[in-house]
Amino acid sequence: MSRERDIVATLEKVTTATITTLLLKKGLRNVWMRGTRPLNPGQPRLVGKAFTLRFVPAREDLATPESWSKPISTRAAIEAMPEGCIAVADAMGVTDAGIFGDILCARIAKRGVKALITDGVVRDVAGVRVTGLPVWCQGAAAPPSVAGLTFVNWGEPIGCGGVAVFPDDWIVVDGDGAVLIPAALIDSLVAEAPEQERLEGWIMAEVEKGASRPGLYPPNAENKARYEKTKA
Repeated sequence: MSRERDIVATLEKVTTATITTLLLKKGLRNVWMRGTRPLNPGQPRLVGKAFTLRFVPAREDLATPESWSKPISTRAAIEAMPEGCIAVADAMGVTDAGIFGDILCARIAKRGVKALITDGVVRDVAGVRVTGLPVWCQGAAAPPSVAGLTFVNWGEPIGCGGVAVFPDDWIVVDGDGAVLIPAALIDSLVAEAPEQERLEGWIMAEVEKGASRPGLYPPNAENKARYEKTKA
């Protein structure tokens, strides 16, 4: 657990913009989940392992209020969420059926889940805000999930906002949206990200002093040498 705490403590100080840049350098271009906008302004940057949920198109014999009490249901999935995870729901971009409302979001918050991320929407939005659960989504809709979606499983690979998300991949989310870090790359990201943030902080300070951008961002050999001197 100490390793996971170290990962969280490091990446909470790193923007999703920086993370996407580092992943781009590793050849990963498709890591930002489209449509994942903060429900409330000022939501904190959060870091956690993905707990995945998957919806498919609604089918009338399956997407019914009775399905909510079945063993495979959103209610059962919530009870399987571990403390400290980030719930990531594949709603296929559907925006006219809310996947969760205030009661379910309240239970998610009580379980110690850090955030809910979806490419869909939530319902009972005023009540969801009261729960204090940070949510990133495409907005709100009054109809329940079964009006447009069928819940099929949790803990399996999904697509959210056009990004492939596997269980235990890492998620970092802030004002720019949600970004995925593949589990296999987390150690290298944790090692590289703080230095990238320091470098960009130095570049910003130089810009504020009036330095021109060519040769500064990205830094040429001369500016790299100047930066290294500040570290020394």
